[in-house]
Amino acid sequence: MKNSTNLPGTTMPSLLYGTAWKKEKTADLVTRAVKYGFRGIDTACQPKHYNEAAVGEAIRRLTSEGIARTDLYIQTKFTPLNGQDPLNIPYDRRAPLSEQVAESFEVSKKNLAVSYVDGLILHSPLENMDQLMIVWQAMEEIYRLGETKRIGISNCYELEMLKQLYEMALIKPTIVQNRFYQDTGYDSEIRTWCKEKNIIYQSFWTLTANPQILVREVVQRAAQIYQKTAAQILFRVLVDIGIVPLTGTCSDKHMREDLEIFNFDLPKTEIQEIASLFTSN
Repeated sequence: MKNSTNLPGTTMPSLLYGTAWKKEKTADLVTRAVKYGFRGIDTACQPKHYNEAAVGEAIRRLTSEGIARTDLYIQTKFTPLNGQDPLNIPYDRRAPLSEQVAESFEVSKKNLAVSYVDGLILHSPLENMDQLMIVWQAMEEIYRLGETKRIGISNCYELEMLKQLYEMALIKPTIVQNRFYQDTGYDSEIRTWCKEKNIIYQSFWTLTANPQILVREVVQRAAQIYQKTAAQILFRVLVDIGIVPLTGTCSDKHMREDLEIFNFDLPKTEIQEIASLFTSN
């Protein structure tokens, strides 16, 4: 599988397998995805939407079958209180923010049965910059300890906030993971800024939010010419313009199809024409 921009100490695959909403099926789905060829796994310490311990079970299974931890890119998230199920919070809700981050990360390491992760992402911004920076500094400490190779932020759609975080951070964000959809103009300005700062932009909700893109004539035409699905064309274009998409498919057929995007190339003119849909659609 093609890899995205590298930083010292870690390589991120150009397509990640997302594990949200999979509940008791998580371990089997992650195991199958990796066996098909996925090498990047996205999860979170958020029992409300993720079964992180089942991702760990999959990693153990895969290790026993010869796929080493070092063959995988694993990223998890710290989820603030407002994103947690009040009845199932994986850290002490009364603890100071910095301790919540540390406790959450210890739970993640235990769940995943790993000594480090490749990426640690703040699941969403906090109520204000002061709180955000407390959390960020706690994540920086995890980075300094060598327990994560990258830190980043998700669900952040305000470019000014990202710029402020970047300026204030000692360890700069190298991941922005956002919902990829028309309501935010496909984060056009944020993506441009990320490219300038060598920050990898990850997209989620990429297919679900964009049925209108998949049926556009230019996408359908490319699918017909190259004998691919519209989803494969979309993913291929995103990878070509420097986006790392997440796919959370539960279908074996779609897992295989998603990985097949690395087996063909599109002309630059077609890439540009389809990519223009993400700014003018």
